[in-house]
Amino acid sequence: MKLIRFGQPGREKPGIVDAQGVMRDVSAFTPDFDEDFFEQDGLTGLRSWLRVHDAAAPAVDISERLGSPVARPSKIICVGLNYAKHAAEGGMAIPTEPILFFKAPSAVCGPYDDIIIPKNSEKTDWEVELALVIGKRASYVDEAEAMDYVAGYVLHNDVSERTFQLELSGQWVKGKSADTFAPLGPYLVTTDEIDDPHNLALWLKVNGETLQSSTTDDLIFNLPFLVSYISQFMTLCPGDVISTGTPSGVGLGLKPPRYLKPGDVVELGIDGLGVAKQKVRAWQP
Repeated sequence: MKLIRFGQPGREKPGIVDAQGVMRDVSAFTPDFDEDFFEQDGLTGLRSWLRVHDAAAPAVDISERLGSPVARPSKIICVGLNYAKHAAEGGMAIPTEPILFFKAPSAVCGPYDDIIIPKNSEKTDWEVELALVIGKRASYVDEAEAMDYVAGYVLHNDVSERTFQLELSGQWVKGKSADTFAPLGPYLVTTDEIDDPHNLALWLKVNGETLQSSTTDDLIFNLPFLVSYISQFMTLCPGDVISTGTPSGVGLGLKPPRYLKPGDVVELGIDGLGVAKQKVRAWQP
């Protein structure tokens, strides 16, 4: 299934994209794709409901805004330097264990919403990433069972402010959590629709120029390992997002470095997960 959420910010409704590519409203089944939905095995229930009600579910107008396909998660856990070539372009050693950091849930926005350059920012950067959505509560999970806890996959632009992240003292979260710094979607694609998440092409363009182009086979730590590893340190709640890292080609790694400016247009995509597009604008009070 492909899950969507549509409507104005804060008032999104749940929907799906059917086999014919039509967006359909499924709010008669569930009020939202949130922690309660996933915790109550909502995906199984929704599949059963659709077998009876698919044709009767109202079509969604294509002009509707799409929000993040998962409602605000309890946490967004990101993995740093998880592509070998990305570590190399930054002149950093290959990690021996996953580097973890958080993005604030308030950073989540829709796949076509504007990226807002924060106040006092000069180094806002792009990062295309494959993200996982957790489907059931996970704690101390074995690697062999880890993918049983994954509901699906989602496209993520891990927008980053490099001065805040790297040049100020403290943790990376400061450069990762500004409003609009976590565009998710357009879809949450359930795991049954992706044959091999470790063999997906992912790419990103700025103003039509391809700057990131790689595949997930360059991941240093694979997806089952990441889910298991993270679950040793914290309980993963249904609806939580794990973003698995970005390949080479970020602005920080270019020579000279290059960063986003107002008016830029960022497009990104991953095989099977759709394409997102964000216009960049400056923060205004």
